[in-house]
Amino acid sequence: MAKIQAVKNKPKVCLVLQGGGALGAYHIGAYQAMEEAGYTPDWFAGISIGALNSAILAGNPPEKRLSKLEEFWQKISWPGTDWQIPTSFAPFFNTASAATALIAGQPSFFYPRPINPWFACPGETATSFYDTQPIFNTLEEMVDFDLINKGKTRLTVGATRVTDGELVFFDSDSDSMNPAHAVASGSLPPGFPPTQVGDDYYWDGGVVSNTPLNGILDLAGDQSLLIFVVDLWNAVGDLPKTMSEVLWREKEIQYASRNSHSVEALIAQRNLAHVATKAPDLIDSSQIPDVPALTDGTKIDIVHITFDPLPGHIPLSDAEFSRRSIRLRSEQGYHDMKQAISETPWTQHTAGLPTHFYKRQKNGSWLEDNKPLNQKKKDNVKRMPKRKKAS
Repeated sequence: MAKIQAVKNKPKVCLVLQGGGALGAYHIGAYQAMEEAGYTPDWFAGISIGALNSAILAGNPPEKRLSKLEEFWQKISWPGTDWQIPTSFAPFFNTASAATALIAGQPSFFYPRPINPWFACPGETATSFYDTQPIFNTLEEMVDFDLINKGKTRLTVGATRVTDGELVFFDSDSDSMNPAHAVASGSLPPGFPPTQVGDDYYWDGGVVSNTPLNGILDLAGDQSLLIFVVDLWNAVGDLPKTMSEVLWREKEIQYASRNSHSVEALIAQRNLAHVATKAPDLIDSSQIPDVPALTDGTKIDIVHITFDPLPGHIPLSDAEFSRRSIRLRSEQGYHDMKQAISETPWTQHTAGLPTHFYKRQKNGSWLEDNKPLNQKKKDNVKRMPKRKKAS
């Protein structure tokens, strides 16, 4: 398995986890593959469920991160839901699971308010269908925020300020992090109420942008970065043939296309700043966006892996927290990240513009030459090893 070589100006490894509710179990396997390959992140960033997972990872010592993340997903899912069922039965099972979440909530995560918000008096109870106090308690129990605030491992989460719609990034290098920062990033309306941080109230960062990548690039300065972006919504999909597929495809496009356009704009902006710095005579520098200039030796490589829906998925898959689906999503994340790391696409560019983006090609590879994967690389991608369930 490929590992980062000891080189001058070794890049910081960043793990960027995007939002998608219950689909966030995909992050578990993706992180496991990184850990096994020696790519221990120096910096975690997340929005929505990605912020919760990032807080768990950053707020525990490296040797406990994976087991704590697995334990977290066990805590927020109902026992007895890891069934072995035929794929043909999966839509019925998943629908029942999602219905349970909507009706009863999820343990250690959220529960329904006793009074429907439409009939509640004005105030917090009238602004959401669920109470999120349980997730505050869970983060207090499972995350060492003192460890995060000591600064050895960096944590960045994004949330939307309700009063002006501004996407705000909270960062452990400048903010004293606590559970409210992560919960604010995942306070998706109208399900969850806004979360207070300081004097302001915040909703889910995904209301504005489902990727915290722009926060990473703005805060990075002149650091060389190797960024792994783990996305839960795929911009590419088949033509829907049923109403269920229509509803799911609409949701994918809504979130994934916004991410794709955001990433492309960020990379173009970053490279434009580099050109303006190195060859100012080529362009009118007054027209260049005000972004940190890239200096010699700075290189940013962004590796993008994306969750693909499992067989039998439903339009409410992002609210479907069965342990069966958590296991399958985690296994898929492990497989995808392991393949991406084994191909080391970031070694393709060693000169020219400093910021590069690598995503899965049509042939299933992250390599840009579009050649079929050789058998050796296929053999390197093995099944996710079984681990003991977290207690």
